[in-house]
Amino acid sequence: MSDNALPFSQLVLASNNPGKLKELQAMLGAHIDVLPQSQFIGEEAEETGLSFVENAILKARHAARASGLPALADDSGLAVDILGGAPGIYSARYADGQGDAANNAKLLDALRDVPDTQRGARFICALALVRHADDPVPIICEGAWEGRILHAPQGEHGFGYDPLFLVPEQGVSSAELPPEQKNQLSHRARAMQLLRARLGLV
Repeated sequence: MSDNALPFSQLVLASNNPGKLKELQAMLGAHIDVLPQSQFIGEEAEETGLSFVENAILKARHAARASGLPALADDSGLAVDILGGAPGIYSARYADGQGDAANNAKLLDALRDVPDTQRGARFICALALVRHADDPVPIICEGAWEGRILHAPQGEHGFGYDPLFLVPEQGVSSAELPPEQKNQLSHRARAMQLLRARLGLV
């Protein structure tokens, strides 16, 4: 598919997270202009789904309905093995909506006496793209990034749980990776690679 064959040149990102907007715009490149949903609507969709995919679809439909444009939603989070996959879909509000630092502190507390060998975890990303609010065949792309939870935050880049997520093959936390390198390795990057292929952008 050529660039001209893309069915749209703009889409709305169903998030008010500036970090996600910046990352996803960088990954999509100049082919598609990514607009924040805050240009059209204030409140975010209620995430009532029981999986990343369900919540991504809910958010994408919400943004498409508000804007009248195609919408892309990213639902992502951290799944820690020894915690049975928690915080999972509740990653962003793990510490009752008190923000990244509180989420990280709560996770470290939950893993306080857990040895390195049992601190396996992965970031999960589900992307859902709807062409319109009632699109019966949303495009779903998923990516995972395997790693381990550190004992203390490291690094200044990124957002969310990045300072606690050790990237084994790099030997550093996600927050210590330059943004351009993270955008090639991350769960979001892997899901976006699949999406770009579906849209003919590779």
